[in-house]
Amino acid sequence: MRHRIVGELMTSAVVHVAPDTGFKEITRLLAENDITSVPVLDDQDRPLGLVSEADLILNQAAQEDPAGLLIAPHLPSAARSRSRATTAGELMTSPAVCARPEWTVVEAARLMQRKRLKRLLVVDEAGRLVGIVSRADLLRVYLRHDRAIREEIRNDVLLHTLGIAPDSLDVQVADGQVSLAGRVDRRSVIPVLERLCRSVDGVVSVTNRLDYRTDDAVPLQAAG
Repeated sequence: MRHRIVGELMTSAVVHVAPDTGFKEITRLLAENDITSVPVLDDQDRPLGLVSEADLILNQAAQEDPAGLLIAPHLPSAARSRSRATTAGELMTSPAVCARPEWTVVEAARLMQRKRLKRLLVVDEAGRLVGIVSRADLLRVYLRHDRAIREEIRNDVLLHTLGIAPDSLDVQVADGQVSLAGRVDRRSVIPVLERLCRSVDGVVSVTNRLDYRTDDAVPLQAAG
């Protein structure tokens, strides 16, 4: 089975800035390129951090209300200091959270979820920036055609991985939802088959209507 990797899904042409890039220049780059964040790189193209719209908006959030209707903001000392920042090096959130091009979609998605991030910088073995991958990029695996998913399950999962003749089971895929029906030789194969189908890129869910010829489940040992 072959899974799509970060290197295939990432955007390679990444707008970036140096640590001394000014506040207004960063704002201009975000607006002109229709992006919400920009990585900060050192002179070796290694990520130091990331400046996002949220980092920039601190400048406005820290200001007093011109109309005098709002009370003065109470920001933590770190946020107050960053609200007065004028360069990328002072504004950025660091360290940068990075992925590798060879990571699977699952690896990248789990890191995004754990860190509550919308994107990951992608670096090579030397730590140099080679791309950026977003949540939207990872979701592209769900654009696979149902026919391609079905063929992968039949050929890669059933035939090559489990040694099951593809025509011996009924495999249907509709909008990424897989339905399995038929009879397998051993009961223990069913959870393995279901797990492998769920791991196929583009699969949303798996419905199991499988039966078995032999129940090879290990019986529970009676307490001695």
